[in-house]
Amino acid sequence: MSDTYLDRLWDAHVIDHLEDGSDLIHVDRHLLHDLHCAIAFSSVEESGREVKHPEMTWAVADHMIATEPGRTGTNVPGAQLLLDRMRKHTDDYGVKMFGIEDANHGIIHIVSAEQGIALPGLTVLACDSHACTVGALGTLTWGTGTSEAEHILATQTIRSTKPKLMRVEFEGSLREGVRAKDLILHLIGHIGGSGGHGYAIEYDGTALRSLSIEDRMTLCNMTMEAGAEIALIRPDEKVYDYLKGRNYAPAGEEWDLAVAHWRALAANCDETGDRVVTLDVSDLGPQITWGTMPSQVISIDGTIPDPEQEPDESARAQMQRAMEYMGVGPGDSIKGLDVQQVFIGSCTNARIDDLRRASRIVAGKRVADTVRAIVVPGSRNIKQLAEQEGLDRIFLDAGMEWHEAGCSMCAAINGDLVAPDTRCVSTSNRNFEGRQGLRARSHLVSPEIAAACAVSGKISNPWEV
Repeated sequence: MSDTYLDRLWDAHVIDHLEDGSDLIHVDRHLLHDLHCAIAFSSVEESGREVKHPEMTWAVADHMIATEPGRTGTNVPGAQLLLDRMRKHTDDYGVKMFGIEDANHGIIHIVSAEQGIALPGLTVLACDSHACTVGALGTLTWGTGTSEAEHILATQTIRSTKPKLMRVEFEGSLREGVRAKDLILHLIGHIGGSGGHGYAIEYDGTALRSLSIEDRMTLCNMTMEAGAEIALIRPDEKVYDYLKGRNYAPAGEEWDLAVAHWRALAANCDETGDRVVTLDVSDLGPQITWGTMPSQVISIDGTIPDPEQEPDESARAQMQRAMEYMGVGPGDSIKGLDVQQVFIGSCTNARIDDLRRASRIVAGKRVADTVRAIVVPGSRNIKQLAEQEGLDRIFLDAGMEWHEAGCSMCAAINGDLVAPDTRCVSTSNRNFEGRQGLRARSHLVSPEIAAACAVSGKISNPWEV
């Protein structure tokens, strides 16, 4: 019987093994955002039930809120009603809500890490597909639907089936300017957008361990785009240093006991899986998507692939449709394509280190006249820290927009949209047709590439800018 880190976390939270082969799992901490919160609470209320453990649930307003400077709420018709209901329900049930007026407000997955809500060894479920982000902290986490969120509110449990385990080992030393966004895009291109379906993915390897905690969260965030709902990285000293002193983390003697427990939990695990993928990333360059799926990715110095070289008929048709939508053709160089919009933000790449790296590219330069570039910090704390460091002035002096925290252009349901038939270089996690706006053409990249494209007005290699 295996004894992986996934095994240890999963087995520690099983309340009961059910007849259909699934398990009833205890949920340690639970998060909701504004798209689902009001509906989940209303369903609990209408059924005549109570919230079992309101102190174990947090709510965050992030998807529907406006992000332009001076915002007071939302500018999307009908959204304010959901935000008002969210406020009423959380007040009625005694659930902590991070609204836009809160000093610790931000995007749900960034807030859960910043506040120490997500901790090693805990089950932390969120009503969002990118809950896997905080697997970077050694947390067992995945996204839920609204009905599952209702069940958690009423019972503090969820019914689920333990997935198989895929172990991904990133080996080698990363080149300058290559970071987690490049690693995860490379992996998705390697295994495909559904390659992780049915698996939890555990990340390890020399290149992985060299990453900062913020970069590890970027990596885990896009695990969903590889088809897996669960991402895991066994915690190490970097994680403990990151979490110490966080608002909802243990303190004093309890902190010392917690760290001792986390170290034991991560020690001497089986380093194996049902599938093992080993990638030497020593020569990996900056990556960029060319199509309408994260798996349609190439090196920024590469060319658009030829669908005729794809043996699978369905994949060939997908490539052809993507090329038509994106306005590219086989053999075209990705570099040099004109860019009209740049978005630096989202739960994937809106942490302070992301903003620092982007600012280094644009410092002393100006955004191209043909480009609208917006920078949206992932939380109010990140925004304040960036302003203390003068990053906001670097962006503003370069001609970029400096926004308030929120999901912004990633979700495109809050007024921040890519204009029709324009090309956007984005640090977010999805490039599906229409994801960032009607007929928007989105390329997923790292903050460095996004900043370089803003300055040049074309898709550019940051090493050359």
